[in-house]
Formats: sequence, C-alpha cells, structure tokens
Amino acid sequence: MKATHLLATLCFIFSFVNLARAQESTDQIVKEWERAKVYTKEYLDAMPESGYSLKPTPEMRSFAEQMLHLADANYGLVAAAIDVKSPTGPGELEKNSAKTKENVTKKVMESYDFAISNIQKMTPAQLGEKIKLFNKFDLTKEMALAKGFEHQTHHRGQTTVYLRLAGVKPPEEKLF
Repeated sequence: MKATHLLATLCFIFSFVNLARAQESTDQIVKEWERAKVYTKEYLDAMPESGYSLKPTPEMRSFAEQMLHLADANYGLVAAAIDVKSPTGPGELEKNSAKTKENVTKKVMESYDFAISNIQKMTPAQLGEKIKLFNKFDLTKEMALAKGFEHQTHHRGQTTVYLRLAGVKPPEEKLF
C-alpha cells in the first residue's frame, strides 16, 4: 500500500511540475509579446510624421506600410495559430488605413493587444496542439505563435533602415 501511495504522490508531483512548467511557457510567450509591443512602440514614436511615407526605394513599402503589414500579420498569424477570428482581413490594414503616425501607431498597438489578449486565454495544453497553419504547414500552436513573433521581429528590424534614412537613431535593443 505504501508503494502505491508513494507512486501516486510522485505522479501528482510530476504532473504539477509539468503543469507549472507549461504555464510558465504560456506566461513567457505573453511576456515576449508584451516586450515586442513596447519595442515596436519605440520605433513608431522615433519616426517623425514626415518619415511615415519614407520608402528606401520606390518598389519598397513605406515605413507606415511596413508597420501596418506587421499589424496585419499579427492579427492573421495569431488568429490562424490559435483558431480565433481576426478582426481584419489579410492585408486590410496596409491597404486601407490612413498612413498617419497617429493612426498607424493606434492600429499597430491594437494588433499587439489582440495577440497578447488571445495568447493569455490559452491553456498550457493548447500550446502543444497540432494544427495545419494556412492548410499547409504542420505545426504546434506554440510553433505557429513563434512564427508570428518571428514575422513581427523581422519587419520591425527592417524599419531600422528607414529610421536611419530619416536621420533618426533607432531605439536601443530590447532583447530582454
């Protein structure tokens, strides 16, 4: 009887530790998206209003378009990753939004709020669920969220060049 009790106790402790570790993972994902939101806001604030229309070359997106593309993808990738409805259609913000500093900042921050609030609703078990992202890529929900995070990091990083071309020093790195 003692061995059975000990085994049951060990299983309970192991389950509790795994649940705590999984919850830590969900909390860490939220923390990273919150950090990215603050960092992106610094980029949006650093660019003067006149720089929002800046294009390094004619065929490239403007600074405003880059940031709105980032917001579109925050909505689309997070919604697809966790199977919720996105409040915007693919590319809608980049195509149809006013390209002013005030509006772009508002739209981009709302996209981060959408991502963060929906990730916060996830249970740790949901992170490991398998999905077929865009009916093409077999991933876990956690990996799909990581792809969304990678995308916003990539496009924010591209705008460093835009800031430099506008004569603005980019914000300091926020790795942690």
